[in-house]
Amino acid sequence: MRVSTAAAENSTPAKGAPQPPGNEKSESFKSSGARPGDAIFSSLSVGSGLIIFAVLAAIFIFLLIQSLPAIENWNAIPTNSGKQNLFEFVGPLVYGTVLASLLALFIAAPIAIGIALFISHYAPRKLATPIGYVIDLLAAVPSVVFGLWGGVWLVPLMQPLYTFLNTSPLTSWIPLFQGNPHAPMRNVMTAAIVLAVMILPIITAVSREVFLQAPGAQEEAAIGLGATKWEMVRMVVLPFGRSGVVSACMLGLGRALGETMAVLMVLSPGYTYSLHLLEVGRHMTIASYIASQNAESTGIDMSKLIFAGLVLFLITFVINALARWIVAASARKK
Repeated sequence: MRVSTAAAENSTPAKGAPQPPGNEKSESFKSSGARPGDAIFSSLSVGSGLIIFAVLAAIFIFLLIQSLPAIENWNAIPTNSGKQNLFEFVGPLVYGTVLASLLALFIAAPIAIGIALFISHYAPRKLATPIGYVIDLLAAVPSVVFGLWGGVWLVPLMQPLYTFLNTSPLTSWIPLFQGNPHAPMRNVMTAAIVLAVMILPIITAVSREVFLQAPGAQEEAAIGLGATKWEMVRMVVLPFGRSGVVSACMLGLGRALGETMAVLMVLSPGYTYSLHLLEVGRHMTIASYIASQNAESTGIDMSKLIFAGLVLFLITFVINALARWIVAASARKK
């Protein structure tokens, strides 16, 4: 016992004595707290995150610089009806964009929430899985296909309904259904229906995932206390997923605000602030207007289109940033 203790004491280097060369490398790694691979990976991760901010800043700066000629001549913007104020030019486009997008959200949100609840809490697994696949595949359909579907099939299909809404004593007194609609019914209401179908998969997919994360213990407790399936959904699932559903709706709204081809193929262009949803040639969205005028625009005409794109960029950025903030705030509360 004494021999082993003495050997251990002799094997321990004295303070101030030179260390073996192999220990210096290990001590340096311990003192640094990180290996070269960690530092490289950390640098790449930070750089990738900064690229996103750099791209957004570059897009904003490009749009701002290219729209400066229109901003400098804001009171003399050339249009088909003569010279206009820049805000008089972009105002009806913003109005048409927001109107079509909000109508689409109003149509799509209740249907999407109902589908999400059915998939997550009502449908048997053998039925819920294929329905979920179909919803996910619907999000991959190109915009031009939705535009063709809306222009060729939906426009004539909706004509009898629009005529009824415009002439029936039950609905003709509502300002939204007044006016003088005529065939083909390429109005903002038809465009909103097409947009609603396009944003339906986004809202459904996000809402479904949120509803599936509802606390199972609380659901079982509600059922155990005698609540029906709907009461359990109303008292547990919907309150839990409220913020997630709101963010899903805002993500869908952001998609609808920026949609181009489908709206361009369905909507007859107009340039007013009309509330008459069934009239043709009353509304236009920013994205579809830019797409229709871009090929033949030069000089200040191109600058005003870029200014309209800047306005659309800011609107969509604010909508998506707000959706992310709601998700983050909900996560902090949980």
